[in-house]
Amino acid sequence: MCVVCGCSATGAIEGSAPVLTPQTGDLHFGAGTARVSVPGMSQERAIKLEADVLGANKLVANQNRTHFASHGVTAYNLVSSPGSGKTTLLCATIEALKQRAPQVRLAVIEGDQQTSHDADRIRATGVPAIQVNTGKGCHLDAPMVAAAFARLDLHAHSHGHPHAHPHTHTHTHGESHDPHHPHDDLHAHPHDHDHTHPHDHAHPAPEALLFIENVGNLVCPAMWDLGERAKVAILSVTEGEDKPLKYPDMFAAAKLMVLTKTDLLPHLNFDMARCKAYARRVNPGIEIIELSANTGEGMQTWLDWLLDAPVQDAKATPPTALQDRIQQLEAELAQLKALQT
Repeated sequence: MCVVCGCSATGAIEGSAPVLTPQTGDLHFGAGTARVSVPGMSQERAIKLEADVLGANKLVANQNRTHFASHGVTAYNLVSSPGSGKTTLLCATIEALKQRAPQVRLAVIEGDQQTSHDADRIRATGVPAIQVNTGKGCHLDAPMVAAAFARLDLHAHSHGHPHAHPHTHTHTHGESHDPHHPHDDLHAHPHDHDHTHPHDHAHPAPEALLFIENVGNLVCPAMWDLGERAKVAILSVTEGEDKPLKYPDMFAAAKLMVLTKTDLLPHLNFDMARCKAYARRVNPGIEIIELSANTGEGMQTWLDWLLDAPVQDAKATPPTALQDRIQQLEAELAQLKALQT
C-alpha cells in the first residue's frame, strides 16, 4: 500500500474538488489539506492514514538505523526515475571502490516491481545483492529493507570481522560536507561545471557501505525513511532539467543530487546551470555532483563524498523532510478535528 497515492481506499466516493486555474483550466488535485485526492477517502482520513503508516514505518527505520550502526554499515538510499542509470552507476562505483578502498565492505539491496535483472548485474561484480520485488508497490519500505539486510553478508559480519568495531559508536562529527554553493545564474553557460577539490579526510572511511537502490519513482519514495544516512537523488541529463520543480518532495528530501550521463551533454539541450538552480530552489542545502559512469568523469568526487562520511550513528535522527511531514500531518489532523467540533 502506498499512502501517497492511497491505492487501498475503500468506501463511497466522496471526491475532492480540485483547485482550478481560470486562465488555463488546469486542475490541481493536490492542493487540499492532505495534498492528495483519493476517490472514496476524505482529506481527514487520508491525513490520518498517512500519519499512521509513516509513523509505523519510522519505528522500523529507526531499528534499521541502529542495526546498521551496530554492524559498522553506512547506508544510502538511491532514488530516481526509471532509466536514470542507477544500476550502471552502482556497478561503476563498486569497481572504483575496489581500487580506491578495498578494505570497505560493500552490499546492495535492489528494489524493483519484478525481475532480478539489477541484482544479477550487481552480483556479477562480486558484491552481494538482494533483490526486493514489490509487486504492485511503488517504493521500498523499512520492513522490506530490514528483511533484505538480514540476508546479506554485512549482517553476518560484526564483531568477528577484522574491520568491525564494537556496537557502541561515539562519533560526534557533523555533516561531511559544507553545503555552501553559489547559486547558479539561470542564464549561465549550459555546461557550467562545479569544481570540487579533493577532500581532507577528517575521519576514517566507513567500515561498510550499503547501497539501497529504490524502485524507479520520483514520487512515493520521498517520504519513506529506510534507516539510511541520506537519500541520493540521481538525475540523468537525458531527463528534463525541470525535474526538481516537478517532483520537489524528492529533491527536498535528498542530501545529494548526482547528475549522470554527462558524457551525453554535447548531444542534448540540457541546461546544467538551470537544473542546479531549480534543485537549490527546493533544497538550498543540496549538494551536487556531475558524473559519467561511462567515462569516469566525476567518479573520484563521488567516491570522496561516500568515503568522507562518518560511520552511521545509531542515534541519528530521521530525515528532516520526514519529520516535518509527520508534524505537518499531525497539525492538520488536529485542525480538521477542531473544525468539526
